[in-house]
Amino acid sequence: MAVDNRLESLLDHHHPARVLHERVDELQFGGGIPQVPARFPTVRLGRHWVNALWLIALGAVGLLVAVAVAQQLREYGWMQGFITRYPGTSTRYAPAVTGGFPAWLRWQHFFNIVFMLFILRSGLQILADHPRLYLNSGCRPGTEWLRMRGQVPADRMDKSDPARVWTSKDDAVSLPKWLGIPGFRHSIGLARWWHFSFDLLWLINGALFYVLLFSTGQWQRIVPQSWDVFPNALSTAVQYASLNFPVNQGFTAYNGMQILAYFLTVFVAAPLAFVTGLLQAPAIAARFGTGRGPLNRQVARTVHFAVWLWMVVFIVIHVTMVMTTGAVENLTHITLGTDTDSYWALAVFGLAAALVVALWLAASPVTIRYPRVVQNAGRFTVGWAKAWMERTHPRMSYRDKDISPYLWSNGTLPNSENYRWLQRGDWLQYRLRIEGLVANPVELSYPELLAMPKHEQITQHYCIQGWSGVAKWGGVRMADILALVQPLAEAKWVVFYSFAEGAEPGHGRYYDCHRIEHMREPMALLAYEMNGEMLSEAHGAPLRLRNELELGFKQVKWIEAVEFVADFREVGWGHGGYNEDHEFYGYRMPI
Repeated sequence: MAVDNRLESLLDHHHPARVLHERVDELQFGGGIPQVPARFPTVRLGRHWVNALWLIALGAVGLLVAVAVAQQLREYGWMQGFITRYPGTSTRYAPAVTGGFPAWLRWQHFFNIVFMLFILRSGLQILADHPRLYLNSGCRPGTEWLRMRGQVPADRMDKSDPARVWTSKDDAVSLPKWLGIPGFRHSIGLARWWHFSFDLLWLINGALFYVLLFSTGQWQRIVPQSWDVFPNALSTAVQYASLNFPVNQGFTAYNGMQILAYFLTVFVAAPLAFVTGLLQAPAIAARFGTGRGPLNRQVARTVHFAVWLWMVVFIVIHVTMVMTTGAVENLTHITLGTDTDSYWALAVFGLAAALVVALWLAASPVTIRYPRVVQNAGRFTVGWAKAWMERTHPRMSYRDKDISPYLWSNGTLPNSENYRWLQRGDWLQYRLRIEGLVANPVELSYPELLAMPKHEQITQHYCIQGWSGVAKWGGVRMADILALVQPLAEAKWVVFYSFAEGAEPGHGRYYDCHRIEHMREPMALLAYEMNGEMLSEAHGAPLRLRNELELGFKQVKWIEAVEFVADFREVGWGHGGYNEDHEFYGYRMPI
């Protein structure tokens, strides 16, 4: 069945315009939002907000005090006896490893630092898109414990005036391009490709590391085998703090502090990063009900950020200790794998460092110049994993008491006279067109939609930017719509068209594509109610989609029409949705 011309007219099909968008124009990107730089994080302490720079300053003062105290402690005989009994490095809690540092370990060490640097940078860019951290699942402004910009303006939280509502897009901030990837504001679509792609490489590298670690005996370097590791770690801390360092025996055995630091990083922090990343996925929450309670998305974001901080501090301290406890010796261990003082190690280290710096400096300019390449490379790398996650089946596990008192809003509001006319008439003249590859194309009036079997569900909305919120939705199941229109066998995708334009003026209506299998799920809903009331304009009146397996930008609001197609590559610019076309998102978004 030919596609109806009325649906064709909803989108800009002028394909040459695609070429103009292969390079990011920061002045026009995301609708031309101004670049608002991130502030240095502030942290809530009770009722007061404290700039984290003060905490860093207090930490520096604390280190100076620790040096003075440690030097004084080493004057006492009981401390000297303690250090003699627990020298810091001992074979009582970790046997000596005489095989040195094998090539696989040295290469994995290099790959790990490269992967981690880009994970950390892109992760910070993702945080900058919703620069607030909470412990509650509802994300009500004012309940955050950390923020990278000021308080949400109180006069812009009233949803009765949707044109003035402070959206989560308004809340995003920019980062310096040498720090974030790619740095400019609301570039989360591109940052996520970097983050997930390097996440996958890091996970593969880590899995190989675990296997080789325990199959070669290298695990004995970093896994304590006696409680003696703790007094030895304390002894090591005193010796380091006193600036009278313990003997470096790192080629065969680490000291207590090193063992505990490596153990926590490898066996606690790294798995926590993986688990808390998954807990931020709507597909995981929809299947296992983790959107509320201690495993909710915002707790996961907080722990994820704590792991981010741990990794940054670990890397800084690790590099500092390598350079201050015998740089040539330590670099020889990890570059050449021998227990010698070879200045060739400095050359190898210099080359590796130069490569890392070059990659670091190139990341943002390459992303800005070739955003579609970044998108396509990301799809190739992690698209299969996202497809696998989409195979889960959502279930409802929330209660009325879980409903969030506030739900952020987003999206460019409809501004057409047709939409306003329908709105003034209480939607009585509204007609939902459902066409395309169906046996029975229909137009359903608003009263007809309300007359269809109504279903209600309490589910969580997961925005790509990081915020979340639980709401009670009421509406018509998409399964009932499918039964009515009878899709043809070749229909594989369902396209939802909005009354609203996309963020960039003159580039067509907002739309997004969903797999037809998802539309058969019992919880796929065309919602006309939210929390027992008819949808407000800010949240998508008269009709919006709920697909609980996907992130929020795919839950199209202000729905005007629905089309069944065989392949989304012939719709819009061919990437699966407006944000996929213009802001380089992915069409699979279960995480």
